Amino acid sequence: MKISEAAADFLACRRIAVTGVSHEPKGHGSNAVYQRLRDRGYTVFAVNPNAQNVEGDTSYPDLRSIPGGVEAVVIGTRPEHALGTVQEASELGITRVWMHRSVDAGSVSPEAAAYGREHGLTVIDGGCPLMFGPASDGGHKAMCWVLTLTGRVPRTV
Repeated sequence: MKISEAAADFLACRRIAVTGVSHEPKGHGSNAVYQRLRDRGYTVFAVNPNAQNVEGDTSYPDLRSIPGGVEAVVIGTRPEHALGTVQEASELGITRVWMHRSVDAGSVSPEAAAYGREHGLTVIDGGCPLMFGPASDGGHKAMCWVLTLTGRVPRTV
């Protein structure tokens, strides 16, 4: 599937969890994703087992704790935590996962991506939801173009 199709499908979801949202937002991509999705009308849920509140909202220790569940999850933690999140998503029937990646390695884990795909999940392993569709802005669109050329944003998933 082309990245544009996978991103559109992901962003069609209205209830999205974002892992790694910090109570100290400076420099955390998860916080930027969380804020933008919330500002654009999505129902978002912060997931951080080490914080009860982030960005003025309740934070949940894991996906399982989110009341009513979610349709999709953005992974914004270190890559070594991605597999556990993908496994939990699979167990809960969450079929859309986005591993955030900008100019650095981000949250992408090849092992987690493989596990998710083997279990029928759509896994976007790179880039950022803010680079696409209703969540995007000019800066993120330009960054998407550059990062696609350098391989940091996958062309297909």
